[in-house]
Amino acid sequence: MSDLVKRIAVYPGSFDPVTLGHLDIIQRASKQFDHVIVAVLNNTSKSPLFTVDERKELLAEAIKDLPNVSLDSFRDLLVRFMRSRGAHVIVRGIRSVTDFEYELQMASTNHQLDSEIETIFMMTNPKFSYLSSSIVKEIAKFNGNVKDLVPPGVEKALIEKYG
Repeated sequence: MSDLVKRIAVYPGSFDPVTLGHLDIIQRASKQFDHVIVAVLNNTSKSPLFTVDERKELLAEAIKDLPNVSLDSFRDLLVRFMRSRGAHVIVRGIRSVTDFEYELQMASTNHQLDSEIETIFMMTNPKFSYLSSSIVKEIAKFNGNVKDLVPPGVEKALIEKYG
């Protein structure tokens, strides 16, 4: 690949925690791009359940078998992060029309900030169309079974967090 430019994509998100829906998008994106960076957003205006380092640890375990996927975190504008990593494509999962409206606004904003950056929308696998990190946390908080919603390491971490 020495004379070709690597196709690098970024899949940004809070991943608090990572779900099987997120992993589905990561796995599918890894087949479309030479390298995918899963970028954990360090959003100081939110109070996440897991720290950035904990989220990265949980993601690292979940993606360990995907050789062209790496982890990083950021707290700046996404377009600046992407420029610093040589990436030109944002990957976003879409579950619903509501997601699309929000993601379209974000894609348009990012394109306005840097016209070299494109956003690719991937439709979520229908079996994960209802799934979100918020739903997972709500179920886990009340001792519900999240085994079929998250990777095993995340299930264990949720049980430890909620007791």
